[in-house]
Amino acid sequence: MLIGELAAEAGTTTRALRYYEEQGLLESGRTTAGYRVYEPRAALRVRNIRELLACGFTVEDVKSFLDHLDAELPQVFCHAPPCAAGNAVAAQRVAELEERIATLTRLRDSLVHRMPWLAVPGDNADERVA
Repeated sequence: MLIGELAAEAGTTTRALRYYEEQGLLESGRTTAGYRVYEPRAALRVRNIRELLACGFTVEDVKSFLDHLDAELPQVFCHAPPCAAGNAVAAQRVAELEERIATLTRLRDSLVHRMPWLAVPGDNADERVA
C-alpha cells in the first residue's frame, strides 16, 4: 500500500505518516522508484497511534506502547507486568493532566471571583476562591 492509500485508509495525512516513521512508530519499505510502501496491517497501527494521541499521550509516550500497536487496542489496558511500561507512562500523563486541571481551575476561579457575571450558573467558584 502506498503512502497516500494508507493515509486515506487510516484517516490521516501523508505528512503525519512520515512523522510517525521518523519517530520510529511506523515502518515502510521502498519501491524500486523510491516510493514508501506499507504492509496492510500498517493501517491498524496508525489508527492505534492516533487513538493513543487522542487520549492525551505524546508521540514519545506512544513508544512505550509499541508492543500493542499491531492489534486492536483493549478498551481497558491490563494492570500487569506486560503493560508495565505503558502503565508508568499513563500514570505520569494523568499526574501531569491533574496538575494542569488544578492550575486552570485556580485561574478560572480567580477570574470569576473578580468578574462574577462570568460564572456558570450553579458553579461555586466564589466558595473555592474564598
